Amino acid sequence: MSKTSKRTSIVMPGPREDKAITAAAKADSDAQPLTPKQLKSMIPLRALRGRPKTGNAKQLVSVRYSREVLEYFKATGEGWQSRMDSVLRQYVTRQSRRA
Repeated sequence: MSKTSKRTSIVMPGPREDKAITAAAKADSDAQPLTPKQLKSMIPLRALRGRPKTGNAKQLVSVRYSREVLEYFKATGEGWQSRMDSVLRQYVTRQSRRA
């Protein structure tokens, strides 16, 4: 059974209504339109959402591990994927020193 959307539909104003809204905004000293400089300095909301970007971004991959390895790390609790990454990084560091 599909769920009905609870989002309200947005109806855009027509040209006449848009002119009336613009005229009302210009007449209100507290609601002046933004200047081109102000518009240029604005940051899109989606750029502000989520975690901050890091210089050391991780890459999403699909890997198969043995059941024992996954059970071990999952049993260590929340953050098991980061711990697994840490163990693999330590291995890489040790192997790099040998070379």
